[in-house]
Amino acid sequence: MKVVADALLFDNDGVLVDSHEQVVAGWTQLAAEFDLDIETLLEQLVGVRAVDTLGRHLPPSEVEAAVAVLERLEVGLAAQTRPLRGAIELATQLHSGEWTIVTSASRRLAEARWNGAGIPIPARTVTADDVTEGKPHPEPFLAGAACLGAAPERCVVFEDSAAGGTAARAAGMQVIAVGHQPWSFEPLARVDDLTSVGVVLTADGMALELHPST
Repeated sequence: MKVVADALLFDNDGVLVDSHEQVVAGWTQLAAEFDLDIETLLEQLVGVRAVDTLGRHLPPSEVEAAVAVLERLEVGLAAQTRPLRGAIELATQLHSGEWTIVTSASRRLAEARWNGAGIPIPARTVTADDVTEGKPHPEPFLAGAACLGAAPERCVVFEDSAAGGTAARAAGMQVIAVGHQPWSFEPLARVDDLTSVGVVLTADGMALELHPST
């Protein structure tokens, strides 16, 4: 399968880096400190900002403190983050201005995870600190397209979460799902990981060669 794009936008956790164990550990400790149900949190937190998840379970007066505690816990665990298959290889093929990362993590946490995983970082990125509305709102991906100077319809997004996929679709972008989390709509394609993605520069932009999962 071939797809043409001017810009590639990547979610971070679950697409470029594997932080799952650290996420569970950090949120479990936070839940214990704030007397929250960890199973409910784990069902709701994937792909969205911590402030949005915690805002559903804590009084407004407690949310800021809880977010700060969670960030401290997760940054402390970030050195254990590992790159996902194909992430480093694909990132090193791309040039500045062709791609960005759009993550629901704070900038401090995102940078700690990028450093832990050894992921090459593009010149400009979008984090939770850079937007007013988080995924599933389209603002994060529209901000990513704007920082690259690309039209949304000429962007391809790689996402693992349902919230992220919804955000990218609402932004008018083509969406490729990484992994097998159920979504409310069918993405352009699904791949197991980024080893299934090849990039060739053409006169029309970037030609993506996809090997979708079956």
